[in-house]
Amino acid sequence: MTQQKPLPDSYYQLMEQIQAVDFVLVELTLYLDTHPHDLDAIKQFNQAAYESRQLKNQFEEQFGPLMQYGQSYSSYPWNWKEAPWPWQV
Repeated sequence: MTQQKPLPDSYYQLMEQIQAVDFVLVELTLYLDTHPHDLDAIKQFNQAAYESRQLKNQFEEQFGPLMQYGQSYSSYPWNWKEAPWPWQV
């Protein structure tokens, strides 16, 4: 097994920001399921969705792909074999 290099603090900071914004998206989704005409909540959802995508793009540029099955691009060479994967930290 390959020894993993220590991850920089920025890895964990960016991952925490992504998790926080995605939590907001989950909560807003649940709310909007029962309040589909709340325009302010829809605007908040769209803003959070944009912020989530931006953070994920930034993370992937620095540390590699977050999601499989076409949700994230791979650089060359195929970098899905690189560890740790986000769910391993």
